[in-house]
Amino acid sequence: MHERPYTLLSCGISIDGYLDQGNGERLVLSNEADRDRVDEPRAGCDAILVGAATVRHDNPRLLVREPARAERRQARGLRRTPTKVTVTSCGDLDPLADFFATGDSEKLVYCATDAVRRARRRLGAAATVVDGGQPVDMCRLSEDLHARGVRRLMVEGGGSVHTQFLTADLADELQLVVAPFFVGDGRFPFHPGRRARLAEARPIGDVVLLRYALSSRFCV
Repeated sequence: MHERPYTLLSCGISIDGYLDQGNGERLVLSNEADRDRVDEPRAGCDAILVGAATVRHDNPRLLVREPARAERRQARGLRRTPTKVTVTSCGDLDPLADFFATGDSEKLVYCATDAVRRARRRLGAAATVVDGGQPVDMCRLSEDLHARGVRRLMVEGGGSVHTQFLTADLADELQLVVAPFFVGDGRFPFHPGRRARLAEARPIGDVVLLRYALSSRFCV
């Protein structure tokens, strides 16, 4: 294998292990403090990658939020926000989505071979569409990013993209946040607006014990 970027996977899950609600609606797993935390490694990366489903459903801007961090990037001769990258099998992306319409960074779309022409027609000047193979090959994508100067890549979702990086052995680091609520399932839904209180986080070998207070009767 040729050279590839150092790759950081960043994601959040509910207590019961869900990345989303499975109904197409955005599930907000993070909080303001965690969004500030994520901003630091994001500012330190050369590129940020999300899947096309995340672009369509969550409409993320993927900007460096803290002005001082963006200014430090500029002082190093970099753009204020890292290169934005997405992956699509069908090319069905809106050029007016915030992913494309916000920020001064380059936008790269790695597209399955048979949808490259369609994606280029749809996106026009909004992004550079790259033939990623049929289907898109994450090894090929990683090597191409390295060739474009990306030395540190942050992958922010969704679940399918994270899985592809893991199964291809392309991930170097995982930053996982557990949100303090249950999503449940279709038979017994649990409203995600009800957030528990984290009472303790304790490493035990290579696992972490998380204790959540679910009622006022919780005892330390």
